[in-house]
Amino acid sequence: MATITHPYALSNPMSLLTDKPREEFTRADLLDVIEQKEIERITFHYTALDGKYKELKVPVANRRQAERILADGERVDGSSLFRDMVDVNLSDLYVVPVYKSAFLNPFGEPSLELTCRYLNVRGEMVDFAPDAILHNAAELFRRSTGCELWALGELEFFLLSDAGPSLFRLPMQRGYHASGPFVKSGAVLDEIVRLLTQITGAVKYAHNEVGCIDAVRSDLEEIRGKSAEQLEVEFLPAPVEDAGDFLVLARWLIRNVAYRHNCVATFTPKIEEGVAGNGLHVHMEVRRDGRNIMRDRGELSAEARQVIGGLCTYADSLTAFGNTVSSAYLRLVPNQEAPTRVCWSDLNRSTMIRVPLGWSEVGDLSRRINSQQLEESVNEDGRQTVELRSPDGSAFAHLLLAGITMAAEWGMTHEQSLQIAADLYTKGNIFHDETVLSRLRSLPRSCVESARILSEKRDFYERDGIFPASMIEYMAKLLRAEDDEGMNRKLIDLPADDRLHETRKIMHKDLHRH
Repeated sequence: MATITHPYALSNPMSLLTDKPREEFTRADLLDVIEQKEIERITFHYTALDGKYKELKVPVANRRQAERILADGERVDGSSLFRDMVDVNLSDLYVVPVYKSAFLNPFGEPSLELTCRYLNVRGEMVDFAPDAILHNAAELFRRSTGCELWALGELEFFLLSDAGPSLFRLPMQRGYHASGPFVKSGAVLDEIVRLLTQITGAVKYAHNEVGCIDAVRSDLEEIRGKSAEQLEVEFLPAPVEDAGDFLVLARWLIRNVAYRHNCVATFTPKIEEGVAGNGLHVHMEVRRDGRNIMRDRGELSAEARQVIGGLCTYADSLTAFGNTVSSAYLRLVPNQEAPTRVCWSDLNRSTMIRVPLGWSEVGDLSRRINSQQLEESVNEDGRQTVELRSPDGSAFAHLLLAGITMAAEWGMTHEQSLQIAADLYTKGNIFHDETVLSRLRSLPRSCVESARILSEKRDFYERDGIFPASMIEYMAKLLRAEDDEGMNRKLIDLPADDRLHETRKIMHKDLHRH
């Protein structure tokens, strides 16, 4: 057992109580915590068809009852959680807790919270649940490649609050890594980071992002007139299944912290024209025998380039899971650090896939500027990732990561992926070179187009039984319902005031979609 011997302020409280890392929690550990902390309630959470964290509250009367609920889970109505996918005649599903997900309610309530998986009458994971689809995709990747896929999300959102004193105003589109007193959301972001770190142990950092608005113009009373600051929480790499759970949990926690501070948090892709949108960039790394293999002799490895080739092959259909509302296609426009073409490059934020700095050429950098530091820091773990920049805040986290996993698996099991990657490598700002742009495939320009591509390429996802046909059909129907084909062209043709009004209606209608 890996003993927790040196607790830090942000250590997982459950790990401190059990003296174990989260991966080793057992039912006996959870029962001991319930008794030790006099827990009144067990709360089950699970991700439904809408991509949101649901909950079921079970009061704890005695140890036997608590043991039973932790051992067998509970029943839920699948026809309500998965409307149009589960028949009411066969609607019962089990929700069964994942012990390593356990955390104490961070909002002062005496509750033990757990993420659950859906099981059917035979005790099997149901194939249509988003987390089950991701699990099955990860299993396929392991079987096919002998490797593990790890991922992290960059979760961007706007925090809206009542406008305060107009002191130390932050210039529009100048919020990137800004600090107080120019930004006013520091205390709220600190609380979000503290709680997420204690629960997941997987937060890399957080900061203010580019976007800021003095007073939001909207028909919605919930946000009208409020000031807005854009924030980002970036996670550490984790097994892709955990990365999906972390993103869904983070949205739930961020919204609850915002509510506690009388603020509104929204992940919607765009909130104002001319203001940065909310992306959900995803970084990936391939691990073999526990080691990052994205670099080989100082160069990007063959495996990394195969993953890139797979992502480029899947790119236009991945928008069906990563860009799911009309306002997503107000963000995917040229010269906005949001991609519109299928390509990749090093360090280049105009491309769909970016290979960021990964400490591959240098290490222990602090010794170069701290001459008094004589002891060398040796880190043999690779840190190189590749970053998919097209998804946004409307993404279905588990489905998007499942699609990415399928793309990476395809790349690593098809020889042509290396040539695809070679053909789609670019240099410089692609929007400044018409010759380059003309040879690159475009990403979809609307939900309707995305639905059409998903339907055409559904075999990419249904192969090996990973995505059920019912899920592909559900997503295509959801996207078609946006009825947004030609949206940008229609908006451009409107008079300026009408265009702004219609644009805001499109942006704000999905304030809390996912």
